[in-house]
Amino acid sequence: MNYDLQFFYVWKSLDKLWDGLLVSLQLTVMANVIGLTFGFAIALMLVAKKPLLKAPATALVEVFRCTPVLIQVVWFFYCVPILFNLFVDPMVMGVLALGVNLAAFNAEGYRAAIQSVPREQYDACAALGIRKWVRVRHVILPHALRAALPVLMTNGITIFQQSALVALVAIPDLMYEGKMIATETYRPIETYTVVALIYFAISAPISFFVQRIEAKFDRVQA
Repeated sequence: MNYDLQFFYVWKSLDKLWDGLLVSLQLTVMANVIGLTFGFAIALMLVAKKPLLKAPATALVEVFRCTPVLIQVVWFFYCVPILFNLFVDPMVMGVLALGVNLAAFNAEGYRAAIQSVPREQYDACAALGIRKWVRVRHVILPHALRAALPVLMTNGITIFQQSALVALVAIPDLMYEGKMIATETYRPIETYTVVALIYFAISAPISFFVQRIEAKFDRVQA
């Protein structure tokens, strides 16, 4: 293969990649806000004894866990406006698609953490006459956050990587800007290599931090 690597054109367009990275980070942060809050609410529905609460939560989790994220992104962008006559900014649609997907996965992490709360804590709350929602806020939520933290952080990293899929629907994120630069400069190898390194540079330290947290939890439990 006679290919001369030239990164000059990529370096010249770093400002565009930076703008795209900011969009990717915005998508990730807002999707995580949705995923963390609604994920806990869905988890409470999953562990509820009432089928009226448990059934729709289970259906939502299974749908989003068992279908490709790419399909979900495309569905939100093209089907929601048609079905519900809802036309909003593409960025909002991107956040919703990624956020609901993340909420479904976080719900399973929360559910496992909630079910690991010692029964004695529930009995103590009942003995003290603590109301249900006060119990959820002050007993279940803190325990669930601690126990589910590694899973939640891993899911957060994953959604940052999956945010690249919104490039398909022309949201100017990091992947979209990289694709445009590669098309304009005819330098796909250099461009996509730099884009991949940017994703890696952000994901790797967080992944290492998550591993440290998991190791710390394992030592505490041991």
